[in-house]
This record gives sequence, C-alpha cells and structure tokens, in this order.
Amino acid sequence: MSAGELQHLDYLTENELMGMDTFIHRIDSTEVIYQPRRKRAKLIGKYLMGDLLGEGSYGKVKEMLDSDTLCRRAVKILKKKKLRRIPNGEANVKKEIQLLRRLQHKNVIQLVDYCVCGMQEMLDSVPEKRFPVFQSHGYFCQLLDGLEYLHSQGIVHKDIKPGNLLLTTDGALKISDLGVAEALHPFAEDDTCRTSQGSPAFQPPEIANGLDTFSGFKVDIWSAGVTLYNITTRMLEYDPVKRFSIQHIRQHNWVRKKHPPSEPPVPIPANAESRDPWRSMTVVPYLEDLHGYTEEDDDELFDAEDDEFIYTQDFTVPGQVAEEDMDAPHYSRGVAKPVCLNGTDGGGGSSTLNSSKPKVERRSSSSSNPSRKGVSTASKIRKLSTCKQQ
Repeated sequence: MSAGELQHLDYLTENELMGMDTFIHRIDSTEVIYQPRRKRAKLIGKYLMGDLLGEGSYGKVKEMLDSDTLCRRAVKILKKKKLRRIPNGEANVKKEIQLLRRLQHKNVIQLVDYCVCGMQEMLDSVPEKRFPVFQSHGYFCQLLDGLEYLHSQGIVHKDIKPGNLLLTTDGALKISDLGVAEALHPFAEDDTCRTSQGSPAFQPPEIANGLDTFSGFKVDIWSAGVTLYNITTRMLEYDPVKRFSIQHIRQHNWVRKKHPPSEPPVPIPANAESRDPWRSMTVVPYLEDLHGYTEEDDDELFDAEDDEFIYTQDFTVPGQVAEEDMDAPHYSRGVAKPVCLNGTDGGGGSSTLNSSKPKVERRSSSSSNPSRKGVSTASKIRKLSTCKQQ
C-alpha cells in the first residue's frame, strides 16, 4: 500500500471502512486460538517413525515402532553426504554394523534394542552432576560385564565414557558407539593396538605420551576407571580446575622448606668424547679463530711472568677506532701497544712492530713452564677476552 493510500485511509469514516472489501480490524489476543500442526504418520516398511531422540556426528536417531511386534526401537539415520565429509566416515559406520551383528549380550547394545537415554544425559539432569555411590556401583559392575564380553570377542572399544553408555527403563546399561572400536585378528598373540581416536580426558598415559603401540584391553580398563570416578565425584582425574597455580606451588611447605644436604649432590658428568668437565666450553675454537689466538701464543703467555709486558696485536675491527685513540690527531690500524696480562696499559709510548706477529718485550727464560701443559679452557677464554678488550 502506497503512502498516498495510507493518507487517504486516515480521512475515511468507520462506515466507509466497513464497506470496503479490504479493511483493518484489531482483535484481542484472547481471540487467537493456537492449533499445533497435526503430525502425519510416516511408515517405512513395517516401521512407524517417531520423534527425534538425539543427534551425533554421523546423523540422528529417532524412535520407531515395529508394527509386527509392537516393540519400540531406535533407528539411526545417516546421510551419505555428511559421511563423505568426515574422514573414514562410511568405513566407520560399516565397521560398527559388522561388529554389532556379531554381539549378543545383555550389557552390550544390539541392533534392535531401545534405550531411554544416555548416562551423560542423566548426569546433566541433576544439579549434583553425579550418581549416588550405590547407583554408580551398579552401573560400573554392568560396564565390567559388558567389557568382559567385548574383550572375549576380540574387540577393543577404545572410547568408554558416560556419553557412550546407554540406560534402559529397568536400569540396564548398554555399551554403545563402536565407531572407533578395533577388532583384533583372530590369531593375534596379544591385544596390541596402534591407533586411538577416543576422548582425551578418558585416555591412559601411554596414549597421551604418544606411544606407537599399547595394550587395547588395558585402555578400556583405564577408561572404565575414569568413568567411575567421573560419575561418582562429577570430576575428571586430570581436571584443569584442580591443578595448582604458581602461587599455590610457591606457598607449599615442600617448596618453602630448606632441605639439608643428606647426601652428596650428583656432579655434571664429563663429556664422553673429550672427557672435558667443562661441557659447555665448545666456543673456544671459534674464539681462537676470531682473535687469531694460537698455541704458540699460549706458550708465550705462560712463559712470561705476571709483571712482564707482552706485545699483542690491536684487534680493532676495520673501520672502528679504539677508544684511547679517539683524541689523537693521527691513528693507524694494526699498531701494537704494550699491555699487561691483566688487560691494563703497561705505560710508555706506543711502539711500531716490524711484523704483524706478536712479540714478547722481555722474557724471563726460554725454558718451558711445566704448568702450561695443564692449561684449562677457562684460562684460555680469560686471555682471549683480555685481547678483545684491548
């Protein structure tokens, strides 16, 4: 309706409005009667489809009625388009069907059985999020019976948790969801498995550590224990909420206590190749290459007395001026100057060397010092550092 027509309606009288084919009439909310859409029966073969029971990663589950036996069942509806987008989706469904056809036990779900709800749904329906001890005990015993049957058939479930346990109206527990289960080879010597796709919170340490192989039956036992702990205490064994913070750890008595040395400490072992206790001193060859430091220079250093002077090269980087020569009007690179072993200036003016090789100004004696044979790596680094400072 255009704006002009709306403006025209403002000037119409009530009689004129009643005479029009199309008129506006305000009604009271009590006059509105809601009638839900009538559900139409849908028959697929002999099965009468009912309401939606739940949805999963592969599809949805609906209730159905067998028209021959009048028994309530559950039908799992899968869409091939959705399965193709999931890695190994179709293969997992076919494997689950093949496994369920082989199984017939009161504590393992069958292809033609109906369960009212899952255990996780029951836990979420109560404020405490847990079961009484006696109820948890009953469910756990049934879970062990079901696992014993699965293992006797050579099947490892790999994903035991409350979400995969269904319950009937009479309290019977059913192990379901064998999508990630593994059927062992009939002639396998043990229960060794190599893959796991279960829920991380219910997996044992060997899977968390990334081991290549593990015992499949023991994985189910561990998951059953975590399930019992969860349905009894509403917590998980490795719940992040229970972990200590850094502040809590620092305030712990064991951390704050001064522990006396009751036994000698364990020393750092020498390197297996060089038998060198200074395991981290692997930069010495690189320092020698950087400073031009050789074994001959080492002999000269250790033959000189502490109060004698030696000449060493000026290791100024090309393009860099030494700090003590900044005020001099003229300077040259590579000019030698006297320095002491401790890295201080030896006094006197500078002298020019005829060759680039370092010389000793005064030598006490040419006899070799026996202590130089035991030169440590640390002393080398000190002298190389002295050269660098000069």
